[in-house]
Amino acid sequence: MSKNNSNYEYLAENPEFKVMPIMLSLIIGAFFAILNETLLNIALTTLMKEFHISLTTVQWMATGFLLVMGIVIPASAVLLQWFTTRQLFLGTMIVFTMGTTIAAIAPTFPVLLVGRLIQAAGTGLLMPVIFNVFLLVFPPHRRGKVMGLVGLVIMFAPAIGPTLSGIIVEYLGWRFLFITVIPFAVFSIIFAYKYLVNVSEVTKPKVDILSLVFSTIGFGSLVYGFSSAGEKGFLSADVYSFIIVGVIGISIFSIRQFKLEEPVLDLRVFKYPMFTHGMLMFLIIIMTMFASEIILPIFMQGALAYSAAKAGMLLLPGSIINGLMSPLMGHLFDKFGPRVMMIPATLILSSTMYMMSRLNANTEAWMIIVGYIILMLTVSAIMMPAETNGLNQLPKRLYPHGTSVMSTLQPVAGSIGVSVFISILNARQSHYLSQSPTPNDPQAVNEAMILGVELVYFIAFAISVIAVILAFLVYRAVPREQPQEVKQQL
Repeated sequence: MSKNNSNYEYLAENPEFKVMPIMLSLIIGAFFAILNETLLNIALTTLMKEFHISLTTVQWMATGFLLVMGIVIPASAVLLQWFTTRQLFLGTMIVFTMGTTIAAIAPTFPVLLVGRLIQAAGTGLLMPVIFNVFLLVFPPHRRGKVMGLVGLVIMFAPAIGPTLSGIIVEYLGWRFLFITVIPFAVFSIIFAYKYLVNVSEVTKPKVDILSLVFSTIGFGSLVYGFSSAGEKGFLSADVYSFIIVGVIGISIFSIRQFKLEEPVLDLRVFKYPMFTHGMLMFLIIIMTMFASEIILPIFMQGALAYSAAKAGMLLLPGSIINGLMSPLMGHLFDKFGPRVMMIPATLILSSTMYMMSRLNANTEAWMIIVGYIILMLTVSAIMMPAETNGLNQLPKRLYPHGTSVMSTLQPVAGSIGVSVFISILNARQSHYLSQSPTPNDPQAVNEAMILGVELVYFIAFAISVIAVILAFLVYRAVPREQPQEVKQQL
């Protein structure tokens, strides 16, 4: 940290400090890294034909991505304390760019998969770096708007991913999914090299190798187990074996962290009530989002017989509005606090989940568009404010650990959400068809799918009720190291 900034607790308070170049450096890199998460999903069928591989094999492009993220993110807390801001950001972007380049020129599927997994390592480390920098640069009363900008990137990039991917694959070919990203990634590296400054303190804590081993086994096995459950079912020996190993690994890892003087991932962050509250809210929102982002397209392409393109376009307005509204929600959070936003938003979210549980074969397209827009608006009013409020309560020494915990939960919650809801849908469908006199009849299949979707959304509704209860318990968090002259605002 430069001498010019030494008199300021937060760098953004220094009028001589240029905040915008730092934000641009981080956001440009984040946008294309996150965009790449969903950019490939629509090209899986094309890759199957190109490399003559099965669906199970090509799914490793998605499963492997989540798996690597689940492994590398818990280690990010240590890396944030071992390397400077510039070193870590430039390093992660270089790793991401290397992976993208390898994937773009891959002659075989194994090489393509290696490139994809290297991409995942860069992407997984990037978000903890970005969140940690913003926590160090901006004071608590300005973080909502800044985190809202991050939320715009996080939501907008995946929203346009499938649409952009469809156009690129159809007119240019699948390799251009990677080729088009490379120049932007290189630009982000050059821009950050010129403008990004160090804002974190390098303390180089002792690294506990056993913790990294148990973290890798635990989070890797858990993500893989749940990712496989959607395809194989929870009764598969492969699935529950990996989930059990994952739970044991994470348990040993967690116990060990409390015994270490310098933990790899300091789980004492959960001793701060609003951080724990924010992470619970985050998990619930991720779960309810996946109920729609995964199940709704299946319903539209099945029971409603929409094309994949039409189903994607119906969800696009809600996703874009979610991203665009995120900065506004962040500004409202800074001004009014979390309670004013979360209580009405969770009530609307819960009502929307219940309405979605009434979907049927006569549901019109406009109803899905409106319902999804309302859903995504409530998500933008809950998720980023909950995360920001939780991180605000942590002392500065725990920022790297708080951001790492939050980032770790994303792939874990994502894999759990997908597998649980897909399994519920499949189980309900199978049960109905097993009792039907004409199980192969298209009408019976559609009816089974409708019943499955109803059950998924009803369970999502039940989960969302927990969010309503939590919303009434929230208060504006104050950093524990900050003098308590700022009262908790209800």
